[in-house]
Amino acid sequence: MSAVANDGSQAGRSSSSRSSFRQGRQGTLALRGTELNSKRKIIATAGSLWLIVSVAIVCRAGYAYKQVREISPRALASVPFEQETGNIAMALATGKGYSSPMRSDTGATAWLAPVYPLMVAGIFGVFGVFTLHAFYAAAALNIFFSAATCVPIYFAGRRIAGFGAASLAAWLWALFPNAIVIPFQWIWDTSLTALLAATILWATFALIESPRMRNWCGYGFLWGFTLLTNPALGAALPLLLGWAAYRERRDVRGRFARPLTALGIAILCCVPWTVRNYAEFHRFIPLRSNFPFELWIGNNEVFDDRSANINARVTRYGEARRYEQLGETAFMEEKWNLASEFMRTHKRLEVGLTRWRFMSFWIGSFRPVEDFENADSAWIRAILALNLLTAIGGATGIVMLWRKRSPYVFPAAVFVVVVPLVYYVTHASLRYRHPIDPIVLLLTAIAVTGARRYPTNQVPDEAAGSR
Repeated sequence: MSAVANDGSQAGRSSSSRSSFRQGRQGTLALRGTELNSKRKIIATAGSLWLIVSVAIVCRAGYAYKQVREISPRALASVPFEQETGNIAMALATGKGYSSPMRSDTGATAWLAPVYPLMVAGIFGVFGVFTLHAFYAAAALNIFFSAATCVPIYFAGRRIAGFGAASLAAWLWALFPNAIVIPFQWIWDTSLTALLAATILWATFALIESPRMRNWCGYGFLWGFTLLTNPALGAALPLLLGWAAYRERRDVRGRFARPLTALGIAILCCVPWTVRNYAEFHRFIPLRSNFPFELWIGNNEVFDDRSANINARVTRYGEARRYEQLGETAFMEEKWNLASEFMRTHKRLEVGLTRWRFMSFWIGSFRPVEDFENADSAWIRAILALNLLTAIGGATGIVMLWRKRSPYVFPAAVFVVVVPLVYYVTHASLRYRHPIDPIVLLLTAIAVTGARRYPTNQVPDEAAGSR
């Protein structure tokens, strides 16, 4: 009986030990599950689009507030508008029509595409011409455009590389110094164009094999609005539509019909403006007339150390006076002839100038090392360094997408490779890079987090599921 009792006691202890072990293991698993859920909540919160957009607004508004406290109200009311956009908007607001890009009354102009000057004219109509409140409204509108750009960056990133890359790309844009500074510093279409470029990329991804004609029509209207805002992005239009037609495989007959419909709508959006330009200038000006001037700005005797004209210089006053004397058509013809002749007779110099423009576009300086060493603030050094790092990151992202055989590599590369080409020929600065910065930062995020791998002949399920 004693042996049986001992056996029973041992069995009980063994059963109790197993029960304690199971309870301990369940407790450990529960703890790990709680920790995992906590990590997921933290990641989800950090990747919240609402949080990212809110931080973007705070950063831009904070910078603007700091600048407003340091700059006199009189300067803020006038200086930011003393350029072509502000001058045309003033003419519109004072009943002179779309005219006078140099401030003086010189008649009709096609210097700029119409969307953004019309927006500023609307602001002048509400808050007054060249007033402090008008500047506040214009800067606030730019801040809204810039912060809203987080949205298409985020969703384009999710489609290409998932949640991690999307969140990182949106955070990079929210905190990117150029994106914080430019909405305040430039009352121009720059921030709006960045929003449109990111939206076009997102919309292009969403259109993969979309059978709905209304989606393609909406895409055409988006492009029409973009062309009337900043025609420089138009270099991407035929390539993106060509890519979309190539990806259209489910309906062979509709393969070209839908992209051509989108192209037709984009063109039709621009027709009224083109007709207006022809009626005013009796020549074909599809969107804007200022390309000869921009070409001449970056290709003239000022850049030639051996020029016989030792007093050669470009001043705003001098060009405004010449514009008034000749009128817009003759002024542009003169600049075209001067720029063409300079480029023809200075081929060797043009190679060096192109290199300078390339550096200025991507880094913000054609002498980045010297300017970095001589910079008088850490802020300037940070901007130069981040410009270089993101340029490298953008190129790395393209290579990574290509190596992963992503179907999205071509549209992303178009913005980074093709859109800047015109600035390598004319003249460049960070302001001209800014419209493609959302795509550059998205590619940088992909370079950091990695990209999905797709067979070259397969459309991702995500794309198919969005239809």
